Amino acid sequence: MKGAKPRLVIDNDAVTGAPAAPGWLSNHAKAEWRRVMPSLVKRRILTKADLGSLENYCIAMGRVRQLEADLQVKFDPALFRAQDKAMTTGRQLASELGLTPVSRSRPTVREAGDDSEDLSPLDI
Repeated sequence: MKGAKPRLVIDNDAVTGAPAAPGWLSNHAKAEWRRVMPSLVKRRILTKADLGSLENYCIAMGRVRQLEADLQVKFDPALFRAQDKAMTTGRQLASELGLTPVSRSRPTVREAGDDSEDLSPLDI
C-alpha cells in the first residue's frame, strides 16, 4: 500500500470495556483476543463496528499458531502455503487495527477535547 496512513483519532463510540472473545473462536484465536484487547480499549480506537476486523485478525493469528504446531509434527508444503497466507492476512489486519510498531508510530491519537489542530493561524 502506498500513501500516507490516516490519523487515528479517539472515537466517541469507542469500546470502553474489553468484551469477551466470541465463544466460537479457536483457543489460539481467543488467546490473541485477550492479548490485544486491553491495548485497543486503552487507546480508544476500536468501535463495535471494528469487532469483525478484530475477529478476523484473531482467526488469522490463531491459524498461524495452529499451522505452526501442525508443521512441527508433519512437513507438508500445503501447510506452509496456508500459514504464509494466514501470516499475510494477520499482518494486514494488524496494521489496520494499529497493532504493528509502524502503524502505532505513524498516527497521532488526539486526546478528547484537544482541538488545537483545528485552530486557524489567525486565531492565535
